[in-house]
Amino acid sequence: MKNKKKLVKEQLDATLKAFRPLMDIPPPQKGWIRAIRDALGMNGRQFADRLNVTRQRSSQIENEERTGSITLKGMERIADGLDCAFVYALVPRTSLADTVREQAKRVAGKRLAQASQTMILEDQGLSKEENEQVLTGIIEELIDNPPTNLWDE
Repeated sequence: MKNKKKLVKEQLDATLKAFRPLMDIPPPQKGWIRAIRDALGMNGRQFADRLNVTRQRSSQIENEERTGSITLKGMERIADGLDCAFVYALVPRTSLADTVREQAKRVAGKRLAQASQTMILEDQGLSKEENEQVLTGIIEELIDNPPTNLWDE
């Protein structure tokens, strides 16, 4: 089961990596809908007719995209009306594996700090090297066998 989850994460990471260059592309100032419509040479009335809405509603749609209040379903319908495909993805800033590793690092750091405090009180503190080894071990264990509460901390 563990290997299956790891494989799924790796495959999703590989798929999403293709989207990463798109993160650097800012949307046009007037929004993608207006940019595509203008590039096609389509005026507002023609756009409204294609969507079977009023001219006022087509303006609202373009404004909703700019403000981020348009729905995904609405974007799909509009894209179809402009003979486009609507593409939607959540793209990790680094990778899913890196995100999990960073969370495991935070959790491991907290756990080690708690354990170290107890050991210091018992006069059994670890050296810096020993702390690093233990920390690395905890991180790897959290990555290999993530507890259900990994994201609670």
